[in-house]
Amino acid sequence: MQEYASETADDAFAGSSVRFGAMVDFLSGEHAAGMTHAELEERLHTDGMRLLCQLLQDSLDLRASREERLDEVTDADSHLRGWAERGRQRTLATRFGEVVVTRIAYRARARADLNPADAVLNLPVEKHSHGLRRLAAAEAARGSFTDAAAAIERATTVRIGKRQVEALAAAAAIDVDAFYTAHAPDWSADDDVLALSFDAKGVVMRPDGLRAGGLVERSV
Repeated sequence: MQEYASETADDAFAGSSVRFGAMVDFLSGEHAAGMTHAELEERLHTDGMRLLCQLLQDSLDLRASREERLDEVTDADSHLRGWAERGRQRTLATRFGEVVVTRIAYRARARADLNPADAVLNLPVEKHSHGLRRLAAAEAARGSFTDAAAAIERATTVRIGKRQVEALAAAAAIDVDAFYTAHAPDWSADDDVLALSFDAKGVVMRPDGLRAGGLVERSV
C-alpha cells in the first residue's frame, strides 16, 4: 500500500520534476556558462518562482485526487446538501503565481455551494492568498500603493494593480478598530485621568522679545 501511495505522489509531481530538470539542463549548458552572476541570479529567480508555483499546483492537485466524499454535509442553518459534484475549480493568486484549486462541491437547490476542502485549506473568499495579502499590507505601509505594487512584483514576479493593493491593504486593516476597542482600558468614573497635550510647534515668542538681527558681540 505504501508503494502505491509513493507512485501516486511521484506521478502528481511530474510537472515539478520536468521544470526542475529544465533548470538543471539550462545551468549545465553553454549559454549559462557565459552569463554573469547577476544574470544567473535573475534567471533563477524567475524560473524558481515558476517551479514553486508548479510545486504548489501539483500539491493541490494531489490533495484534490485524495479528497473523499463526505456522507452528509449541512450548512450553518442545518440545511442538507443533497448531492456532491467533483471537479469544481477556483483560482487562487499566490506569492508564486496563480494556481487552480479543485475540490468537491456539495450542492442543494437555491443554496450556495459548500466546499469543505476550502475550510481545510483556510482559503480566503476572495482571489488573493493570505501570503499575498500580508505582503501587500506590509509594502503599502512603507509608502504609496504604486510603490507597493512595484515592490511586490520585484519580490515575487507577481503583478498586482494599484487598486488591488489598496483593496488588500484596506481588507487587512478591517479589524483594527475592533481590536483597539476590545483592548481599551476599562476606566471607571472615579478614576483620576491625567491628560497631556503636545503640539510640537516649539516655543512661541513675543515679537517685542525677539533679538535684533546681526552679530552678537561677546567679551572674553
